[in-house]
Amino acid sequence: MIDLRLLREDPDRVRASQRARGEDVALVDSLLSADERRRASGVRFDELRAEQKGLGKLIGKATGDEKAELLRRAEQLKTDVKAADAERDAADAETQELLQRLGNLVHPDVPVGGEEDFVTLETHGTHRDFAAEGFEPRDHLELGQLLGAIDVERGAKVSGSRFYFLTGVGALLELALVNAAIAQATAAGFTPMLTPALVRPQSMAGTGFLGQAAQDVYHLDKDDLYLVGTSEVPLAAYHMDEILDADRLPLRYAGFSPCFRREAGSHGKDTRGIFRVHQFDKVEMFSYVLPEDSQAEHQRLLEWEKQWLTSLELPFRVIDVASADLGSSAARKYDCEAWIPTQGKYRELTSTSDCTEFQSRRLSIRVREDKKVRPLATLNGTLCAVPRTIVAILENHQQADGSVRVPEVLRPYLGGREVLEPVAK
Repeated sequence: MIDLRLLREDPDRVRASQRARGEDVALVDSLLSADERRRASGVRFDELRAEQKGLGKLIGKATGDEKAELLRRAEQLKTDVKAADAERDAADAETQELLQRLGNLVHPDVPVGGEEDFVTLETHGTHRDFAAEGFEPRDHLELGQLLGAIDVERGAKVSGSRFYFLTGVGALLELALVNAAIAQATAAGFTPMLTPALVRPQSMAGTGFLGQAAQDVYHLDKDDLYLVGTSEVPLAAYHMDEILDADRLPLRYAGFSPCFRREAGSHGKDTRGIFRVHQFDKVEMFSYVLPEDSQAEHQRLLEWEKQWLTSLELPFRVIDVASADLGSSAARKYDCEAWIPTQGKYRELTSTSDCTEFQSRRLSIRVREDKKVRPLATLNGTLCAVPRTIVAILENHQQADGSVRVPEVLRPYLGGREVLEPVAK
């Protein structure tokens, strides 16, 4: 959530952020009104309680009619204090409810607009000219079936649409990707983490995934637990309700977990293969830093993502995501999109978001510095979303006979394999 003082001091900035997100601008005025009622009712409650305490001292000294009048006033104060307390609680609850609905403040340099209004910041690598090489590229599903690596038919039989099996070299390729990604993250100073896949509501809400993203979240009603869509959630909640000493920062974690997404708004999109699925594994980077260091940390996370994609020898571009396409927690977000030959376009493989103080305020995570305590900043960055990375590797490194060249960075994790060969039927 944002700082209420900032809202009071510069409401136009908050309105502009809401407008850029394509969200309800009137929410800002509703929140200002609720906050004013909250503060006013709090002042009235304090005044009445002070009078009540003072009256108690006077009653003990009074006699006769004066005491009777004071007792009548005490009874009235008892009723008024109770009403003021209820009014204060109601105004506070309304303020918090509205505050939870407000997205993070969009960074002023973020391009304004929707999904297609991003700005391309840089491109890396070159697209292969398959025509010049003398063959038509196969898509990842055909290649995966030739290699005995992907089985979507049995995935659908067992679990339904958008589920799959990785088999044989497909399973080995996932393990190689995960191990190589964790190795890079560890070398960069991240602490490897295996995180829970089920979290409590306060963890999910605290990271901002029960707002605009709620339709894509799986909820277990009986247990009131949520399946995470990313290990960002347990990594953000890891230090919930804690005060961290400034000399411990930055704290950097690399989480590996299964991820679950309903993909409720993606009917008809990417239905072939394993690009958009309900369950997948992912390595996620997560940082806790001082607020003034968040923009520099954001650039570092982006550089680690670029290093990873470069090591996989994939052509990709970096985009500055437009304001209306940001998640509610992100002040700014960069995506790295790999070239997918059979689609003839770039598709998102990794992303990194600067969430500033938004998540730490919701999760009550603070930093102690020079005897002062304040919220800190959190950032996240996907290092390897496995299925999409497999898609990009298979399509970009395929050869005419259906085999796939293994990027050098993965070979030590695949027993030295240089090529994945089609399996005999």
